[in-house]
Amino acid sequence: MNKDNSKYGTFKDSLRAPIHRWFTYPAGYSYKLVEEKIKESGLKRGATIMDPFLGTGTTSLVAKANKLNSVGIEAHSFVFDIAKTKLFWEYNYKKLEKDLNSLIKLIENSSEKDWGTIKIEDAPELLRKCYSDKALRQLYFISVSIKEGGFTKQEKKLFDLALINSLRLVSAAGTGWPYIAPSKFGSKKSEKDVFSTFLKVIRQMYSDLDSVRNFSDKTTSTKIILGDARMDNGIPANSVDLVVTSPPYLNNYDYADRTRLETYFCGVAKNWGEITSKIRSKLMIASTTQVFGSSDRNIKLNKEIYEIDPSLFDELSKKIEELSEIKKTRKGKKNYDWLVTGYFNDMYDVLKQLAKIMKKGGKSFWVLGDSAPYGIHIKTEEYIGRLAIGMGFKRYEIEVLRSRGEKWAKNPQRHNVKLKESILTITR
Repeated sequence: MNKDNSKYGTFKDSLRAPIHRWFTYPAGYSYKLVEEKIKESGLKRGATIMDPFLGTGTTSLVAKANKLNSVGIEAHSFVFDIAKTKLFWEYNYKKLEKDLNSLIKLIENSSEKDWGTIKIEDAPELLRKCYSDKALRQLYFISVSIKEGGFTKQEKKLFDLALINSLRLVSAAGTGWPYIAPSKFGSKKSEKDVFSTFLKVIRQMYSDLDSVRNFSDKTTSTKIILGDARMDNGIPANSVDLVVTSPPYLNNYDYADRTRLETYFCGVAKNWGEITSKIRSKLMIASTTQVFGSSDRNIKLNKEIYEIDPSLFDELSKKIEELSEIKKTRKGKKNYDWLVTGYFNDMYDVLKQLAKIMKKGGKSFWVLGDSAPYGIHIKTEEYIGRLAIGMGFKRYEIEVLRSRGEKWAKNPQRHNVKLKESILTITR
């Protein structure tokens, strides 16, 4: 394990990097990984790098800074909008500076008579638990000021993202990553001042833009698609030189729930049901919250997997059956059996699309973690690699980045399987 790249699967490097740090995404990975793989691959102008699980845009941001064409696919509509905002650098900067100063002046000169009458009674309960009435009114006041400020569409998106970035910084409730249900208000830290927090964030974002404004290049294509990596998204065949991505891990992580605070504030969703219908239902299966009772969904392992690799199909089927039997004895009766089934069915479909659009000899780098639901070890990176070989990819390799799960070692409910995070390299 190389200590220099042990953090490639985390967002720590990106937290200190201009533009990348605009939204702290729990599923993020290091921009340095993308830089390294671009350099290793020797890509030149005109080459295309792709990420089928774009998230908040890490791969495409690095591609744009290096004047490489890029294509990204993201199914989470809220996260897609964040990536789109981070990837837009082509402002009229003279106007942007003027409008930013106008917004700053409006906020700095505001008083309680301006925000004190903002109605918050209809705000989702989650928001009422995370903020004092004063803070919530001030947050909504900034939102209204952005909406009614006469700014351009892109300026509004930029200012809105600064406000979104301020939400977890302001709150005194437990709003860290991953999402923690708010405890008694004020029990963890004091609430920060809304206006000063927002102004600090938006000034930093403007400074970040100023540092990259000269990187924009009209001959470079940066395309992001609100879509599903399991399906045909109109990307031309044999057009992608390099893939760098980090797909959902098979660790029961609910990506829709992890942005609940932000989506509630922005009005994207108002409750659990809307999160499911608008976001969760669009994502590939990665958590048990996406699979329910037998009357709703009875998932079977795709028979096409058997056709390309009978031994892999049998190994997965055996582990799925083990999970099904263990589930009957557990109080929670979590559908890990269906989760594993759906996950690999979805990965099969993703690989099918990549096989069409990647150039022969091109490489695909995946930051992945294995898992052990109910103590049954699922060798995710190996299984995806074997799927790829069965579908006509040339070879796969696994490089271990770091071990995982040590902080839960003393939990008596925790399994004792040693987990890891790796880079899976698949050559087309």
